[in-house]
Amino acid sequence: MAFAETFKALSDPVRRSILELLKKGPLSAGEIGSHFDMTGATISYHLKMLKQADLVFESREGNYIYYQLNTTVLEEIMLWFSELKGGDQDA
Repeated sequence: MAFAETFKALSDPVRRSILELLKKGPLSAGEIGSHFDMTGATISYHLKMLKQADLVFESREGNYIYYQLNTTVLEEIMLWFSELKGGDQDA
């Protein structure tokens, strides 16, 4: 996993808000965009950044593309943080 891309994607508050929305289940770009006061092109850009960081994946159903949270990457980050923290060891 490329942590740099992941943390770059997570550094933006809009992208973090999109991840929060996807926590409840898959949404189309239009459904995601309805929660923000920005253009569809801007929403597409944020979704592209999240996809590049493997934080979301997409699936096509008919004419719609649905975006879904990729919890695997988030679990890897949490595991890395946990390992970085280490256990209670005497010095």
